[in-house]
Amino acid sequence: MPPLPPAILLMGPTASGKTALAMELATRFPVELVSVDSAQVFRDMDIGTAKPDAETLARFPHHLIDLVTPEERYSAARFCRDALAVMAAITARGRVPLLVGGTMLYFKALREGLADLPPADADVRAAIDAAANERGWPALHAELARDDPETAARIAPTDSQRIQRALEVLRLTGEPQGAIFARQQAAVPPYRFLSLALMPGERAVLHERIALRFDEMLAAGLVAEVEMLRARYRLDLSLPSMRCVGYRQAWEAMEGTIPAAELRNRGIFATRQFAKRQLTWLNNWLKVPGDLHAYDCLAPDYREKIAAVAEHHLAANCP
Repeated sequence: MPPLPPAILLMGPTASGKTALAMELATRFPVELVSVDSAQVFRDMDIGTAKPDAETLARFPHHLIDLVTPEERYSAARFCRDALAVMAAITARGRVPLLVGGTMLYFKALREGLADLPPADADVRAAIDAAANERGWPALHAELARDDPETAARIAPTDSQRIQRALEVLRLTGEPQGAIFARQQAAVPPYRFLSLALMPGERAVLHERIALRFDEMLAAGLVAEVEMLRARYRLDLSLPSMRCVGYRQAWEAMEGTIPAAELRNRGIFATRQFAKRQLTWLNNWLKVPGDLHAYDCLAPDYREKIAAVAEHHLAANCP
């Protein structure tokens, strides 16, 4: 079999410098940038998503931005389809996909595939609960062990939630979870990935960067952008676009549900919480030995170190 083509994943929390580093790498290596950002997929949402401006995009084109309107929804499954199509085209051109962003769920889905499990079904769950009330969860675990021994072996006989879900999948699909997860593994993309993470050594410095970035967004017209979006599209706070950090707080300030004077503080706090969740994802990923290379984005030489690792990866895997 021919060797797998290379791809680079560059991830990190908001305000860690991912985009600037990706553009620097694009000046040194034959890469094309692919955005991994669940907010930048929305058209006309530019300021609050820190989307590169037109001049920057002219120099460093980014795939997978401005894909849908703020009225629409965009899923991890659709991202995987779109990303794989773009990556195949980049590879066919003899170049290397460099995927950069902070939506960790998208990275995970791309790396590991998505299990096509059915959504919860209230009627099926009610029937399982009724059987558990009559016979007990250990009896249902024994039923699961008969029909899906692999899954049952991983679940305690008293773990009602997981037993219920496994039986629900069986009844809705007619096949065990193991078969579904096997298809998921088969869907892992055919690339040799170099996974890189920017991890700030001092959380306080990242918080300062977040505050500065949010102040810059407010000065650039974030509130006016939200006003424009509300006038142009049919939006409400239940939509993913308006749940994005910054947009939700601006909306609430415009509606009077929070004091206008609180917009800045609440936006910065929400961004910090978002960055904390991103770092949690990355710290969990780091528990897999050798799978993720982390660099302190506050260190003076991290760019040179990452460039050296990227150069080695491309030299070892490009034909």
